Amino acid sequence: MANKVMLKISKDALTQIHAHGEQAYPDEGAGFLLGMENGSRDVQAIFPLTNSREDSARHNRYLITPNDYLKAELEAERLGLSLIGVFHSHPDHPNRPSEFDRDWAQPFFSYVITSVQSGKAIESRSWRLSEDRSQFIEERIQIN
Repeated sequence: MANKVMLKISKDALTQIHAHGEQAYPDEGAGFLLGMENGSRDVQAIFPLTNSREDSARHNRYLITPNDYLKAELEAERLGLSLIGVFHSHPDHPNRPSEFDRDWAQPFFSYVITSVQSGKAIESRSWRLSEDRSQFIEERIQIN
């Protein structure tokens, strides 16, 4: 799967993801990736969210509520797009998925994780959960 999958994203959308992570710092920031899938996944827009996790856990956890999910679905539908993934930041941690990320992930989404070090977004990587949920597999990001 690693060689076949790719996430295409515009420089503008990636800049918005980085800005969201920096604004949320020192907490995790999160949101949805809206786009289309046609061989590769093509991010057309992002849908940033407020981290709904309790204050004491926001520094290393995010929570997407059912209402957040519904709003994102409606926005994607309005734009003629689909929910194709989730983005979130890892404050002062690498942009690799944690065990917590794996426990809560869905195999059909892309997960863009941005490392935010001392308030500055450093780098983003994208991951997909294997069908058997045993591991994340990195997918290549192509910036358009």
